[in-house]
Amino acid sequence: MIYVTIERLSPDSPQIASYVVEGHAEYDEPGKDLVCAAVSAVTFGTYNSIETLTGIIPIHEMELGFMDITIPDIPEADHVKSEQVQLIIESMIVMLQTIEQNYGDYITIETTYRKGG
Repeated sequence: MIYVTIERLSPDSPQIASYVVEGHAEYDEPGKDLVCAAVSAVTFGTYNSIETLTGIIPIHEMELGFMDITIPDIPEADHVKSEQVQLIIESMIVMLQTIEQNYGDYITIETTYRKGG
Protein backbone atom coordinates (compact mmCIF):
# COMPACT_ATOMS: atom_id res chain seq x y z
CA MET A 1 0.00 0.00 0.00
CA ILE A 2 1.16 3.52 -0.77
CA TYR A 3 0.38 6.04 1.95
CA VAL A 4 0.27 9.72 1.05
CA THR A 5 0.04 12.26 3.85
CA ILE A 6 -0.71 15.88 3.02
CA GLU A 7 0.03 18.27 5.89
CA ARG A 8 -1.84 21.56 5.87
CA LEU A 9 -1.09 24.40 8.27
CA SER A 10 -4.50 24.20 9.96
CA PRO A 11 -8.13 23.28 9.25
CA ASP A 12 -8.72 27.00 8.66
CA SER A 13 -5.78 27.42 6.28
CA PRO A 14 -5.70 25.58 2.97
CA GLN A 15 -1.94 26.12 2.73
CA ILE A 16 0.05 22.91 2.35
CA ALA A 17 3.21 22.65 4.45
CA SER A 18 4.46 19.24 3.34
CA TYR A 19 3.68 15.89 1.79
CA VAL A 20 4.99 12.42 2.52
CA VAL A 21 4.73 9.38 0.24
CA GLU A 22 5.73 5.99 1.57
CA GLY A 23 5.31 2.33 0.82
CA HIS A 24 4.80 0.26 -2.30
CA ALA A 25 1.54 -0.45 -4.09
CA GLU A 26 2.32 -4.12 -4.77
CA TYR A 27 -0.16 -3.95 -7.66
CA ASP A 28 2.31 -5.93 -9.76
CA GLU A 29 5.93 -7.04 -9.59
CA PRO A 30 8.62 -4.35 -9.36
CA GLY A 31 9.23 -2.79 -12.75
CA LYS A 32 5.68 -3.56 -13.89
CA ASP A 33 3.73 -1.86 -11.10
CA LEU A 34 1.72 0.83 -12.86
CA VAL A 35 0.32 2.24 -9.60
CA CYS A 36 3.81 2.78 -8.17
CA ALA A 37 4.94 4.24 -11.49
CA ALA A 38 2.00 6.64 -11.63
CA VAL A 39 2.41 7.82 -8.04
CA SER A 40 6.17 8.22 -8.49
CA ALA A 41 5.73 10.21 -11.70
CA VAL A 42 3.17 12.52 -10.11
CA THR A 43 5.03 13.11 -6.83
CA PHE A 44 8.53 13.44 -8.27
CA GLY A 45 7.12 15.57 -11.09
CA THR A 46 5.55 17.83 -8.50
CA TYR A 47 8.85 18.27 -6.68
CA ASN A 48 10.64 19.01 -9.97
CA SER A 49 7.89 21.42 -11.07
CA ILE A 50 8.10 23.40 -7.84
CA GLU A 51 11.85 23.80 -8.20
CA THR A 52 11.90 24.46 -11.97
CA LEU A 53 8.86 26.72 -12.28
CA THR A 54 9.16 28.75 -9.07
CA GLY A 55 12.82 28.54 -8.07
CA ILE A 56 11.75 27.39 -4.59
CA ILE A 57 13.76 24.36 -3.51
CA PRO A 58 11.72 22.16 -1.18
CA ILE A 59 13.39 20.54 1.80
CA HIS A 60 13.44 16.87 0.89
CA GLU A 61 14.36 13.38 1.93
CA MET A 62 14.06 10.68 -0.71
CA GLU A 63 14.92 7.02 -0.78
CA LEU A 64 13.39 3.91 -2.27
CA GLY A 65 9.73 3.79 -1.21
CA PHE A 66 9.89 7.06 0.73
CA MET A 67 9.62 10.74 -0.11
CA ASP A 68 9.25 13.57 2.43
CA ILE A 69 8.84 17.05 0.92
CA THR A 70 8.53 20.18 3.05
CA ILE A 71 7.90 23.61 1.62
CA PRO A 72 10.37 26.10 3.11
CA ASP A 73 9.21 29.41 4.52
CA ILE A 74 8.72 31.73 1.58
CA PRO A 75 9.11 35.47 2.27
CA GLU A 76 5.83 37.38 2.12
CA ALA A 77 7.31 39.51 -0.66
CA ASP A 78 7.29 36.34 -2.79
CA HIS A 79 3.56 35.72 -2.31
CA VAL A 80 3.16 34.98 -6.04
CA LYS A 81 5.72 32.17 -5.82
CA SER A 82 4.01 30.87 -2.70
CA GLU A 83 0.66 30.77 -4.53
CA GLN A 84 2.30 29.00 -7.47
CA VAL A 85 3.80 26.35 -5.17
CA GLN A 86 0.41 25.77 -3.56
CA LEU A 87 -1.30 25.43 -6.95
CA ILE A 88 1.30 22.90 -8.11
CA ILE A 89 0.79 20.79 -4.98
CA GLU A 90 -3.02 21.05 -5.20
CA SER A 91 -2.71 19.78 -8.77
CA MET A 92 -0.66 16.84 -7.48
CA ILE A 93 -3.41 16.04 -4.99
CA VAL A 94 -6.04 15.98 -7.75
CA MET A 95 -3.88 13.57 -9.76
CA LEU A 96 -3.29 11.31 -6.77
CA GLN A 97 -7.01 11.33 -5.94
CA THR A 98 -7.70 10.19 -9.50
CA ILE A 99 -5.29 7.29 -9.01
CA GLU A 100 -6.93 6.53 -5.65
CA GLN A 101 -10.40 6.46 -7.24
CA ASN A 102 -9.26 3.77 -9.68
CA TYR A 103 -6.79 1.86 -7.50
CA GLY A 104 -8.00 2.49 -3.94
CA ASP A 105 -6.78 -0.91 -2.76
CA TYR A 106 -3.20 0.23 -3.42
CA ILE A 107 -3.07 3.90 -2.37
CA THR A 108 -4.58 5.96 0.42
CA ILE A 109 -4.42 9.72 0.91
CA GLU A 110 -4.74 11.40 4.30
CA THR A 111 -4.77 15.06 5.27
CA THR A 112 -3.28 16.12 8.59
CA TYR A 113 -2.79 19.50 10.24
CA ARG A 114 0.38 20.95 11.68
CA LYS A 115 0.50 20.83 15.45
CA GLY A 116 -0.21 24.23 16.90
CA GLY A 117 -1.73 25.33 13.58
